[in-house]
Amino acid sequence: MQKTSGDPNRQMFRLYRFRQIGSWPKKSMLMTFFLLLTFLPVTGILLPIFCITGCTGNDNVLKNSEIVNDGKTVNTKALQKAIDECSKNGGGIVSLPEGKYLTGTIILKNNVNLHLEKGAVILGSREIIDYPDKGRRKALIFAENAKNIAITGEGEVNGNGDAFTRENNAPNRPTLILFFDCEKVNISDVKMSSSGFWTSRFVRCDGVNISHVNVEGHANWNNDGFDIESKNVIVSDCVLDTDDDAICLKSEDPDYVVENITVTNCKLASNCNFIKFGTASAGGFRNVRISNCTLYKCSKSVFRYWEQTVPGVTNPITGIAGIALEVVDGGFMEDVTISDIIMEDVQTPIFIRLGRRKNSDNSYLKDISIKNITASSVSYIASSITGVPDLRVENVEISDIDLKLKAGGKASDTMAEVPEAENQYPENRMFGVMLPAYGFYIRHADNILFKNIKLSAVNGIEERHAVVADDVTSLKIENSTIQSPDGNKAVFLLKSCEKINLSRNTYSNPSSVIVEKENTPDSEVDDERKTTVTLR
Repeated sequence: MQKTSGDPNRQMFRLYRFRQIGSWPKKSMLMTFFLLLTFLPVTGILLPIFCITGCTGNDNVLKNSEIVNDGKTVNTKALQKAIDECSKNGGGIVSLPEGKYLTGTIILKNNVNLHLEKGAVILGSREIIDYPDKGRRKALIFAENAKNIAITGEGEVNGNGDAFTRENNAPNRPTLILFFDCEKVNISDVKMSSSGFWTSRFVRCDGVNISHVNVEGHANWNNDGFDIESKNVIVSDCVLDTDDDAICLKSEDPDYVVENITVTNCKLASNCNFIKFGTASAGGFRNVRISNCTLYKCSKSVFRYWEQTVPGVTNPITGIAGIALEVVDGGFMEDVTISDIIMEDVQTPIFIRLGRRKNSDNSYLKDISIKNITASSVSYIASSITGVPDLRVENVEISDIDLKLKAGGKASDTMAEVPEAENQYPENRMFGVMLPAYGFYIRHADNILFKNIKLSAVNGIEERHAVVADDVTSLKIENSTIQSPDGNKAVFLLKSCEKINLSRNTYSNPSSVIVEKENTPDSEVDDERKTTVTLR
């Protein structure tokens, strides 16, 4: 960039480099560099915004896009004109230089990359009338049935979300970015902030790449980070700080499968769930890989007061569950691997639930692998793996995990009845805030393997069982190091269980009772005790 001397308001020259996005249409020759004259973002003047394309003979400069970057003038029509003309002429990059661009809903079209240069802010209108669609289709940036679309650059999309009704699940609020039935979507390098509802949602899209995106979501209720109901999705190297769920896979369409999802190398902060499947789960989830993520507390908590409602929690800034896998609306989940996760400041590390909130006769949840997890919890609510009668969780392997769990449970807490809560909203506290186990509570499940796990209760006295299994068939716990309860309770409570194998485990108390059985014959339990060790 070269700047003219003298008056700072004089024009400047800017060099643009064309980058082909995805598999955009190629012409006979690709012009890779364009030197375009741009009038600088002086507040309040009209800016010619350029569409940069790969074409033969024409640079397709949109000289008549009268866009004002003062943060006060509504630019909806002018921005939409730039996008429409760029798409009509074969597609390319609509690039916004530094400035604030106030707008209502704009719609991305085929082969258009909306590029936000450093300092450029798309600023959502504070007037709901500027978002004309209905219900949950309201959005600041919208696309439907579009191909090869992108939002890129070092700029920001800010929704002015505090301008809209600030109530949980309140209607008539705009999502920041909302794409339906699109193909080949790229979101990279931008910042997303202050949505009126969900931050971004991708519904029935095919081929979504989200990378190096920063999300800040504390302007309103339901500020999820990425809501994904699509297939062939890669999320990488993103940083999310959200009041609601950080990364949430949803499945509202009973005829659509959310599949082939990869999430890696992300930093996630949430006041709700950090990694979540559901709650919407009418269709299915298949072939999901999540790895190498760090989970930690948010920068702020505007709406949640967990220290007032969840025993054990003393800090108002904490998340609900680190990993929440939920199928409760009749759908299914299979072939999910979550690995190499570090989590802090969570109430419950792992929550797995197969329920019956809606018709779920053919529902299932199976073939789950969770491994290489390090976590510390800040509440008394144990991790859980639960189905309901006639809907059983199957084939879950949890290995190589180290959980440091907040101590404080009493022996009397092991006597409480745990409700089935078959049709309730799934969340860690749906069974109460004090389960009979401090480590894992397992019910209505088959083929559950714990391998090389470490459970320890810290910062207090813990009298509850380490693991409680109720109506479980084929439970195996092996090569694990488990802290024995303080007092006289057994390490494991087995109720109505079959085919239990406890092999080569280490317990902290040499004189502790290892197994307590209720309606579980001795012949169903194979217990090979190893040595003892002090965990704390």
